[in-house]
Amino acid sequence: MNDQQSTRPLAGKVALVTGAGRGLGRAFAERLARLGADVAIHGMRENGPAEYGEGTTLTAVADEIAAAFGVRTVRLLGDLTKPDDIARVADEAEAALGPIGILVHNAGGDIAARGGKPDPNDAVGIRPEDVSAVLDRNLLSTILTCQAVAKGMMERREGRIVTLGSVAAFKGRTNGAVYAVAKAGVTHYTRCLADQLRPYDITVNCIAPGDTRTGRYLGTRAVDEARLAEGGTLDRIATVDEVARVVEVFAGPLGAFVSGQVLRVDGGSQCWPG
Repeated sequence: MNDQQSTRPLAGKVALVTGAGRGLGRAFAERLARLGADVAIHGMRENGPAEYGEGTTLTAVADEIAAAFGVRTVRLLGDLTKPDDIARVADEAEAALGPIGILVHNAGGDIAARGGKPDPNDAVGIRPEDVSAVLDRNLLSTILTCQAVAKGMMERREGRIVTLGSVAAFKGRTNGAVYAVAKAGVTHYTRCLADQLRPYDITVNCIAPGDTRTGRYLGTRAVDEARLAEGGTLDRIATVDEVARVVEVFAGPLGAFVSGQVLRVDGGSQCWPG
């Protein structure tokens, strides 16, 4: 193995990272770029990175990643609950960078129809429009985006797909019931897709974070300062980098024979199957 293969094993690969303007999405994109992949940077809004103080514009994020890691990037805007937008995003990514070999679908979150967290967001009180928003942004967008990108991977008989779940899919969330249901759906869809794509040499896996100190997380709720420790205990809120590292396993050489798996990244706060 030469130095390039060992330090930049994804050189020559093209990755599409959705929701890549801030938070975990940006960290996933940076991790893949560090490994040598050219990265398509998707976001729903050009000014999305500024909403929680994690940047300025999506264009700037793409430019910064390209400059920092010496890779090609392209900035893409689209609503991934709309099939036409998804098709356009995939087409623009491939026109700019080449065939998509890695998909990290990070779009979603506990968001409401008008943005932000649903209020109230419990099982009984959540508004119908917020039910649709949470399900669409998390589950529907995952299904539609994976479908669109997987077709090209199937033709080429290779690829890596990584979805974003949550520990909420396993332990539930009293004040986020619909979000927990959506992420449970993502978990099950990931496993079904992995089974379907096995003959095509395409791996499909899911990263399921617990609480993670993204700008949106810290900006939308009160946080116990003790849980912001950087180490010395696993009873804390994960750093963005601690979650993003996992994409290196699923998208890189170590994950070549790993598929249909859901890896919880939560310091062991939820260890049981259900």
